[in-house]
Amino acid sequence: MINKDISIRPAQKSESGKILELIKRLAEYEKCLHEVVADESTILQSIFVEKSAEVVFAEENGQIVGFALFFHNFSTFVGRKGLYIEDLFVIPEKRGMGYGKALLKYLAKLAVDRNCGRMEWICLDWNQPALNVYRSIGAIPMDEWTVQRLDENKLKKFANK
Repeated sequence: MINKDISIRPAQKSESGKILELIKRLAEYEKCLHEVVADESTILQSIFVEKSAEVVFAEENGQIVGFALFFHNFSTFVGRKGLYIEDLFVIPEKRGMGYGKALLKYLAKLAVDRNCGRMEWICLDWNQPALNVYRSIGAIPMDEWTVQRLDENKLKKFANK
């Protein structure tokens, strides 16, 4: 059960280092820490100067126990923006206590307040605890879709052909 002392709040500019720390912890959990090239100045610039994304922290008694990083995308089918969750992470010792669900609920309310047509995210197919949470809130898998990616090197190569 979730602690009644949990709060969710937007991250502050001075917390760019904490955001990066949690991104690295998430990457370690997902077995891809070697892919993290962001540094504190990149996070500061992208999130707080360019405002490319937003971050919220889940706190328990003033201690950060999780975070979500999100941004708006656009659905041509719905004709409105959506809220896309890039990262959602709860520290291991607080998993299974409702903090992830609390972050999702906060973001769902934010999406409704911002007139978003939907909220989406991806999840690794082996992360059964997260998938269980997502099913419990009514999320449905988009099995017929596959994620496509050009990494930075391939993007530059293709752009310059």
